[in-house]
Amino acid sequence: MRENAEFIAYCIEEYKAVNAMTGKEVIDLFKKYNIIDYIVSCYDALHTMGGLAIAEDIGSLIGGITGHE
Repeated sequence: MRENAEFIAYCIEEYKAVNAMTGKEVIDLFKKYNIIDYIVSCYDALHTMGGLAIAEDIGSLIGGITGHE
């Protein structure tokens, strides 16, 4: 469980940096679109990717949900 928490924090920090957002903005966005659940369920694949690739993957997921790809 700790490993997941550390990885979720890493994903938040990477997304925040790539998108010039605050931590609160990212957390609110991730909660709104259930991104934490996605990170946990896709941990095995995501943890093999670099930070930029993770941020882009999450951005694509959110874009697919909102229709703003």
